Amino acid sequence: MLIDCHTHCFPDTLAGRTMSGLSGIAGITPFTDGTAAGLLARMDAEGVGRAVILHIATKPKNQRSVNRFAADLQKENDRFLCFGSVHPHAPDAMEELSRIKELGLRGVKLHPDYQGFFVEDNQVLPVYREIGRLGLPLTFHMGFDPYSPDTVHARPAAVAAVARALPELTIIAAHMGGLLVGGEVLEHLCGLPNVYLDTSMSCTSPYADAGLYRRILDKHGTDRILFGSDCPWSTPARELGWLRQAGLEEVDLEKITHQNAERLFGL
Repeated sequence: MLIDCHTHCFPDTLAGRTMSGLSGIAGITPFTDGTAAGLLARMDAEGVGRAVILHIATKPKNQRSVNRFAADLQKENDRFLCFGSVHPHAPDAMEELSRIKELGLRGVKLHPDYQGFFVEDNQVLPVYREIGRLGLPLTFHMGFDPYSPDTVHARPAAVAAVARALPELTIIAAHMGGLLVGGEVLEHLCGLPNVYLDTSMSCTSPYADAGLYRRILDKHGTDRILFGSDCPWSTPARELGWLRQAGLEEVDLEKITHQNAERLFGL
């Protein structure tokens, strides 16, 4: 069973406008319409059994509505495992983290570029600490993002420092540890026991580097790699094809495509 650990969708009433804006920023034509139904259709077409949907509270004022949408999605379809989000600068971020746990959401997604902070900001450390205390995994967008093309808000060294400072916190470093910073991933993130990497958006130019991809897999080990696509910006089939080209043994592919996620999320 294929589990896609990095996907996105939006409320039907917002999906059209959101997708138009995001595709304009990224310069990418999306592969779904951004709705839950569009994501399910892609999952069915490409053999994905379950999907982790990552939501982002881009403003302090919308974190409650984002998390309610995530909880409703998860309740409506047990093929969805939804992450909530808080805005690190929200005055009620700690209370909202408790609500995420109470809603049964599976983790927390932070996007430093869209939320306007640097991973190493000490003011955000209490948020990370509380996420770890609650036993929730934390996914960071990592490396380059077209929303802030001149500034990398989540560098591998910064995330590695958080991982070492908070060993109880499980971190998922998206995009194989960071778009366009793979050398830094090898140097700083690979081998850390509380860090997972997801494979999302790894096969798309200019992010694709087959040799670096395989070196990261080898150095980090396949027990803490999660399959992800970043659908609707890529597709499970494209990312799975890239993973298969890495030449891994079947036992390692099984870990990456579903077994590691089953263990992490208690499926």
